[in-house]
Amino acid sequence: MGTRNADRVDFDEGLIRRYDGRGPRYTSYPTALQFSANLTAAEYRKNALDSNASDLPLSLYVHIPFCQTLCYYCGCNKIVTRNQVRVGRYLDDLYREIDMQSELFSTDRKVEQLHFGGGTPTYLSDEQLRALMDKLRGAFTFDDSDTHEFSIEVDPRSVTDKSIHSLAELGFNRLSLGIQDFNADVQKAVNRIQSVDEVQLLVETSRHTGFKSVSFDLIYGLPHQTVASFDTTLDSVIEMRPDRLAVYNYAHLPERFKGQRMINADDLPAPETKLDILHHTIDRLDSAGYVYIGMDHFALPEDDLVKARHDHTLHRNFQGYSTHQQCDLIGLGVSSISSIGPVYAQNAVSTIEYEKIIEGGQLPIARGIAVDADDALRAATIQSLMCYDAVSFDEFRAQYGFEFESYFAAELGRLEPLVVDGLVSVDTSGIMITAKGRLLLRSVAMVFDRYINDELHDQRYSKAI
Repeated sequence: MGTRNADRVDFDEGLIRRYDGRGPRYTSYPTALQFSANLTAAEYRKNALDSNASDLPLSLYVHIPFCQTLCYYCGCNKIVTRNQVRVGRYLDDLYREIDMQSELFSTDRKVEQLHFGGGTPTYLSDEQLRALMDKLRGAFTFDDSDTHEFSIEVDPRSVTDKSIHSLAELGFNRLSLGIQDFNADVQKAVNRIQSVDEVQLLVETSRHTGFKSVSFDLIYGLPHQTVASFDTTLDSVIEMRPDRLAVYNYAHLPERFKGQRMINADDLPAPETKLDILHHTIDRLDSAGYVYIGMDHFALPEDDLVKARHDHTLHRNFQGYSTHQQCDLIGLGVSSISSIGPVYAQNAVSTIEYEKIIEGGQLPIARGIAVDADDALRAATIQSLMCYDAVSFDEFRAQYGFEFESYFAAELGRLEPLVVDGLVSVDTSGIMITAKGRLLLRSVAMVFDRYINDELHDQRYSKAI
């Protein structure tokens, strides 16, 4: 079974090689590179209080930075420790931040979406997770209807049947599992060893327990990977049939991430092999019935992400794609990012700084940006491209009162080479990304990014493929 025509992907190796430069992933616009210390905690506080007039629901992101062991490929904000005193101090400060944040938001605004990320959220014991959820429920008004989406990232190596049942009792209804690869040589090279059987058992337990969705993360480009070896991993994955899949490109940046220095660069697949792995993965998932959402994400046809994409209620934020389009996002914990109205605000990125600010009685806002009117129009354009592969000129005019063709005349001119190359089409109704252009969404979106320049394009962003 293949995807719908509108969801189809054409793998054009020539185009991918030509446009596979560096660029943002556009989980926000402006991106985090534009955040600065000019955005203060006082400004965030005022904006949060003002946002209550909107009566929008809330989304919470909670960052748990701790891990038992180091996965060498990982570029996340994490702390590898077994020091429970260290963990206890962080949780105490996280509780203080929850208190300070909750004071800013009306109790009439329900939390429709919750995500625990890391690090490894299931590093915490069942008792610690229960206490944290009790704290959040006491501070905010949770939506306990069938439409809420409460997800948690799970390390299959550190959870039991009892843990899965406990997570369900706490209200979580979606699990995200870090798989990466099932090949033994690959797992040994990246220091993340987990068997197919234990993951299979975890998936079966979660479904029997009533979880609404299970998602897998895979990574291509890891040491020792080949098309054949990754195909074997895909065999196991497709048999387990997770509801969603994220298939990420491994970016080897040992100068930025110390753990990656443990990976032997000579063991990494050649660029052409990486492309072959991606091409084969897309074909396999398409044949298995998965729909390509965009930006590494796939889902089964009946999944809410696919429905939201077709109903035009899909949204993209710091956690990737979401079905909850109209929410103010509150980031809790070290390095977390909030998006409230026209303001993005990021917490301190080091736990030392985070804890120092919290213990001083202040919100741990370290940097951010207030979005201006031009940013808002560009953000809406980029969001539409990332979620729907299209921009409607009529919808833009109706919503913002501007003629898209006049406002973005220069950008439409810069799109012309992409039109010639077949990545996009442009007519009087709007912009449509073609099947050949879907893997190169970033290249199209960057045309509307006023902050992009050659230096940043070359040095500060990851490669698309």
